[in-house]
Amino acid sequence: MEKLEKYFSSLTDNKNPINLYQPIGYILQQGGKRVRPKLVEISTHIFGGNIEKAIYPAASFEMLHNFTLIHDDIMDLAPLRRGKETVYKKWNNNIAILSGDALATMALQQILLTPVASDQILKMASLFAQTSLEICEGQQYDLDFETMDQVSIDQYIEMIRLKTAVMLAGCLKVGAILSETSENNQNEIYNFGIHVGLAFQLQDDLFDVYSDAETFGKQIGGDIKSNKKTFLYLLALEKANETQKAALKKWFSSETINFDEKFISVKSIFDQLNIKTETENKIHYYVNEALSNVENLTVSTEMKTVLIDYAQQLAKRIK
Repeated sequence: MEKLEKYFSSLTDNKNPINLYQPIGYILQQGGKRVRPKLVEISTHIFGGNIEKAIYPAASFEMLHNFTLIHDDIMDLAPLRRGKETVYKKWNNNIAILSGDALATMALQQILLTPVASDQILKMASLFAQTSLEICEGQQYDLDFETMDQVSIDQYIEMIRLKTAVMLAGCLKVGAILSETSENNQNEIYNFGIHVGLAFQLQDDLFDVYSDAETFGKQIGGDIKSNKKTFLYLLALEKANETQKAALKKWFSSETINFDEKFISVKSIFDQLNIKTETENKIHYYVNEALSNVENLTVSTEMKTVLIDYAQQLAKRIK
C-alpha cells in the first residue's frame, strides 16, 4: 500500500484551488484500513493479473469510498472520522460537498487511465458506474428509513447491500476483470464481496454500540444518537416485549433527549435481548456464505486460502 499512498499524495500536491484539493488530500492521506484497494490487489493476485496495473482501479474505488464518506458525514452530522475531524467540520459544508464531487470525478479518471485494452476499461467503467449508482440508492433508502414507521430486517439487509456491500464486491470484481478471468470467477468473487460486505456492515453496527471511540475511530453511539434503524435496533424491536418495544420507540423518536441517558438505556435493552450475540451469529452466517463462494472459484487451493483467511480475519476484527 506504500505505492498507493504516494500516488494519492501526488494527485493533490500543488493543485489549485487549494480549498478544493486540500480537503481531498486530507481525507485520502488519513489512511484508514484501505480495505477496498487491498481487495482489488487480492483479486488481481489470485486471478493472475498485473499488480502494477491494479493501482489504478484500486485508487479509483478507494477514492469513490472516500467521496461517500465526505458526503455521509455531512448527512449524519458526524464530527469524527478515523479519529480526526470530518471534512465538513474542518472546513464547511459547501467546501465538503464540492470536494466530494471532485473526488468522485477523479475516481472515474483512474479507471480510464488503466493501461489495459479498451473493452476491459469499458467493463471496469461500467462496474464503477453501477457501483456508484447503487451506493446512492442505498444511501437514499437509509435516509428514507429514518422517517418510516416500520422497516423490516430484509429491507435493512438490502439497504446495506447497496450502501456498503456492492463497493467491496466491485473492488473484487474489478480485479477479476483486470485479470481477464472467467465470467464464473467474476460472478463468484462478486458474490463473495457481497457476503463479506454484509458481514462488514453488521460489524460496524455492532461496534457503534459495543466498542469505544479510540478503537472505533469515530463517535460511539452515533447511530443511536441520530435514531438510525440499524440491524441491532430492528432485531431488538422484533424480539422485544411490549414494554421494551415502547421504550425503544420512545428513545428513537427524539434527538433532544440527553444522549448519555439514551445510549445507556438503549444498550441495556439490547443486552436484555441478547442482541450482541445474535448479531455476531448473523455476521458468521454471511462469512460462511462468502466461504461457499470461494469454493466455487476455479483457482488453486493456495489462492482460495488467501480469500478464506481474509474472510476469517474479517469475522474476528475488533474495529
